[in-house]
Amino acid sequence: MTAVTLHYRIDGPPGAPPLLLGGSLGTNLSMWEPQLEALTQSHRVIRFDTRGHGESPATPGPYTLDQLGRDVQDLMIELAISRADYVGLSIGGMIGLWLAINQPRQIRRLVVICSSAKVDGDAFRARAATVLEAGTPAVVADAVIERWFTPAFARENPAVLERMRAMIAATPAAGYAGCCEAIAAMDLRDRLHTIIAPTLVIGGAQDPALPAAEHSAPLARAIPDARYELLDPAAHIASVERAQEVNELILSHLDPGVGAVREQTDKSRHEQGMRVRREVLGDAHVDRAITATTEFTAPFQDFITRVAWGDIWSRPGLDRRTRSAITLAALTALGREGELELHVRAAIRNGLKPEEISEVLLHTAIYAGVPATNAALALARRVLTDDGVL
Repeated sequence: MTAVTLHYRIDGPPGAPPLLLGGSLGTNLSMWEPQLEALTQSHRVIRFDTRGHGESPATPGPYTLDQLGRDVQDLMIELAISRADYVGLSIGGMIGLWLAINQPRQIRRLVVICSSAKVDGDAFRARAATVLEAGTPAVVADAVIERWFTPAFARENPAVLERMRAMIAATPAAGYAGCCEAIAAMDLRDRLHTIIAPTLVIGGAQDPALPAAEHSAPLARAIPDARYELLDPAAHIASVERAQEVNELILSHLDPGVGAVREQTDKSRHEQGMRVRREVLGDAHVDRAITATTEFTAPFQDFITRVAWGDIWSRPGLDRRTRSAITLAALTALGREGELELHVRAAIRNGLKPEEISEVLLHTAIYAGVPATNAALALARRVLTDDGVL
């Protein structure tokens, strides 16, 4: 099995949570351009060309889904990413499913668009044979483009169609055919129940390539607690045809606080706050707090869950690394050592490195005083040493 180094591009704040984008068969990473402005506000977006596509090497086929999944694993290792969100469309979604099944701790949240766990293998093997014989321009026929977009969208956006047609034509025959073979041999159905990453499945109501009723809907039913959204109208490349709606769905799934501002009931804000509280502080701490809650303290616990975690920590204006840095500085200045210990651990969970925590506390000394930072540094060093970080 020949390893390759995938071509990729990174956009967005360096300290933001990493988000991998895997594209459709016959596309390169530029297919995600309609998503960039929205997703890079809150995430470090890593777009990659699947093996044999774009500028990634086109090794001789056939490929397997295991091979394509490991390519992405290798990319994560190269970029020192231990855990990331993942959004994939078509074969990109299949790769995301493979990662969520085989490396569950590496995928935090998953979005699968117009994809499947099992397809008609004969159709894809026939397409692979056609491409190897006649080249990718042979499948750039209007039949492929018609599967990608609804007729109304096609009529109104001829430039988009021409760009996508050129994208397919530029895909190496070996890469296109190799990925067709990987899709043909794939069957993930009996392992979907093992996926633990919170999953959003998006289907296109007019998708003739992978009809939603036969592929997206069953996929969502098989993945535990998956959320399913059907876009109507939308064909196969829903991320282009319905870019705004897809962007809002992605953001609302990856982090509800980053999506469009919307009204919330106290119950929904409490639920969101509990999720964020657990992600930042860890299940062990939150479970202890819940266990220790009494009738006397319950109103306060509800208050901090709804307001601190369901509102402030969920707002889109700052990423969690930045909020952690601000919190460390404020707690140091106020001398709140119990909370500071808690938030030193939270800062590590939110992606701050020990040397960055040290820098935050050093900066705080200028404005809050040397004694406050001296005590905070000692506490932080003890916590990080106890936890094996230092």
